[in-house]
Amino acid sequence: MKKTLLTMAIALCFTASFSQVVQDTTVRTDHYGQVVDRVPVTAESRNGILVFESKDQLYRLWFDIRVQTDGQIFLCKTLNPIGNGVTIRRARFATKTNLGKNWYGEIDLDFANGAIELKDAYLNYNFLNGFSARVGNYKERFSMSKSTTSRYLKFMERSMVTSAFAPSRHIGLETEYNGKKFLVAGGVFFQEVKDAETNTFVEDNNKSYGRNQGISLTGKFVFQPFGNNKDHGVHLAYGYSYRQPKTDVAPAEYDNIRYSARSLSSINRKKYLDTDLIPGYKYQLLSNIEFAAYLKGLAIQTEIINNRTKRDNNLPTLNFGGYYAQAVYLLFGGKQVYDKSGGEFTQPVRGKKWGDVELAVRYDYINLNDKDVYGGAAEAFTGGVNFYTSRNIKFQVNFSNINHDRYASGKNKLFVGYDINGVLTKDPTKVADASGKAGEKYNQLGVRFEIDF
Repeated sequence: MKKTLLTMAIALCFTASFSQVVQDTTVRTDHYGQVVDRVPVTAESRNGILVFESKDQLYRLWFDIRVQTDGQIFLCKTLNPIGNGVTIRRARFATKTNLGKNWYGEIDLDFANGAIELKDAYLNYNFLNGFSARVGNYKERFSMSKSTTSRYLKFMERSMVTSAFAPSRHIGLETEYNGKKFLVAGGVFFQEVKDAETNTFVEDNNKSYGRNQGISLTGKFVFQPFGNNKDHGVHLAYGYSYRQPKTDVAPAEYDNIRYSARSLSSINRKKYLDTDLIPGYKYQLLSNIEFAAYLKGLAIQTEIINNRTKRDNNLPTLNFGGYYAQAVYLLFGGKQVYDKSGGEFTQPVRGKKWGDVELAVRYDYINLNDKDVYGGAAEAFTGGVNFYTSRNIKFQVNFSNINHDRYASGKNKLFVGYDINGVLTKDPTKVADASGKAGEKYNQLGVRFEIDF
């Protein structure tokens, strides 16, 4: 009896104390001495994400943290030795907030392998009628694969053509309208904000040469005939971007452009696909056609990206490009989830309490050869298995077969085959066809351990 009374007394004291804290209206000031408004907030875990929110839901703050640990081994005998290894592919820390019904903001940093890099840093205003606008540093609306957060990628790395051409984050101002069956977005963008080196390039180009930062005009239209249907849908999109030279490159490289891509690996540091600096760069035009569809646990996605690089001094226009096509399927009753407002796939719904398993296949192709430029071409077949646990943990296994052509020499620094005497050569014109070995070919096996919280 005494124990029961004691327990009740403690509970009453706790309730009274908690009530006093919640109802406390004592005036508070900030470190500048200004009186501040006080709004109590509650803290809770929402699908493993820590969220602070006011009772009226007009204020919300949450953290978005992501760690991806990758390992890869490279199989088959290669012309150029490749070292196996492991890496922290991403170590992201983001803080996001809603301030009232209209305002949203976030800042996102990457600490992978000890190097700090700014990702997203922007302010968004929602007009609550389908229109919204944002300003700051963020991804341009161009490629479905590029705009999809790395948290929800179906493969360890994006396709080669996406890596080479699709614009990523730049400072800009963008508006968009989200209708019942379509999404349209357009904006003006400037230089890239990334790290200390990039900032130094921008400052040196301005201080020493008085160069404009250059603008990019990027727009995208997405047709979504099934609207926000949860079980099935279709995504058909067209993107276009006009891009002037930027000052986020070394001053000596300002009138040049360079296209390159890693071959589905952040561990293999060899860039077989590389045009080196292309002189006479005037501007480039990018176009993109996308098709995607989903039906319960099945999702397919493909993109075709074309690049036209205009040059001065009567140099011919260059045409590069490529494409990829992929399909994924959840084996245990899960559903693919399409984010209509973003025009991309997001976290799938798991079919079992313990999670789900997803099979994934992809083919991608890229060509950096045209006219007087030989940056190389390549194709890759990738098969993958994604294991989603019941929590915010994902395991990925990818096996890729990668085939480069004889011009994929990493700016003439890598071997591309054997000459007529059976000696390794870096000159594609000296590769003997009879050798049957033109261009680097190999297999790679990769694994990823990911946690989001």
